Amino acid sequence: MAENRINREDVTRETKVRKKSWQRPEVLPSPHPEPGYAFRWVRTSNQGLVDATNVSSKLREGWEPVKASDHPEITMVTVENERFADNVVIGGLMLCKAPIELIGERSEYYQQQTDQQMRSVDNNLMRESDPRMPIFNDRKSKVTFGKGG
Repeated sequence: MAENRINREDVTRETKVRKKSWQRPEVLPSPHPEPGYAFRWVRTSNQGLVDATNVSSKLREGWEPVKASDHPEITMVTVENERFADNVVIGGLMLCKAPIELIGERSEYYQQQTDQQMRSVDNNLMRESDPRMPIFNDRKSKVTFGKGG
């Protein structure tokens, strides 16, 4: 063996740092997460018109407006409505938060609504089925392995 070889551990390669490419900035900045809370942007106005119906429905659902003093990392705060002067409002959207438990309950409620609607559609479809030419409603998927032929 050749004795003039250099040990691999002694040789280091210079790593080139790739130049960071430009990325479009976020339109709506993300707040720092708070344990136990989920965040959402709620529409307060649309095309310059105040959307009080949307705001009041979201507040009744349990969303709370986030105070601008609680999230100083969001610097692009613009006050578009005196009612939300202390809150984070950007481009007609107000940052709100709600407890994660409430979000889970809401998701479960809407999943139940979806399941009921699917059962209703299935029942309606099967009512139209004729024994001479039955309608099959198979929503199951199968995964097979092998040659498939």
